[in-house]
Amino acid sequence: MSKINWKPGNMLYPLPVVMISCAEKDHKPNIITVAWAGTICSDPVMVSISIRKERYSHDIIERAGEFVINLVTEDLTYATDYCGVKSGRDVDKFTEMDLTPVPIEGVSAPAIKESPLSLACRVKEIKELGSHDMFIAEVVGVMVDDDYLDGSGKFNLNDSKLVAYSHGEYFGLGQKIGKFGYSVKK
Repeated sequence: MSKINWKPGNMLYPLPVVMISCAEKDHKPNIITVAWAGTICSDPVMVSISIRKERYSHDIIERAGEFVINLVTEDLTYATDYCGVKSGRDVDKFTEMDLTPVPIEGVSAPAIKESPLSLACRVKEIKELGSHDMFIAEVVGVMVDDDYLDGSGKFNLNDSKLVAYSHGEYFGLGQKIGKFGYSVKK
């Protein structure tokens, strides 16, 4: 096997693909698809999303100071792609994709009912980084779909058929190949 060097680029794949819902008072809510999202702290619970400055949702989130991260399932992939290529300036994505905005505790932006898990986020800091601004936010509310709760109340998120994004393509996550700590378990 041989290796070759390439110019620097964003090749950290796969990534979670998520739908970010956002809204301003007295305006229709919007959805933007983001693959540059991640966990950055567990106490307090914090996440980040990165959005290009020219995107319609960028200014909404900046002014409102909040957003909701909605996880994506295989059934939501078409809507996810649509929400990533169409602008909320031109279309109502909730209506066009037959998605349902629902209240979520902690923010006034709506969650997406069809998502198995939604995180209500309040912006703590915006870092200007070049082509994208990073919104650093605290998670102030979580809503889960009770279809994925078992009889003991355990939330089985991995049963929801989550989707990842890799180099311009969407993928189902596939089968479990291990569990945290399995390499050292006796």
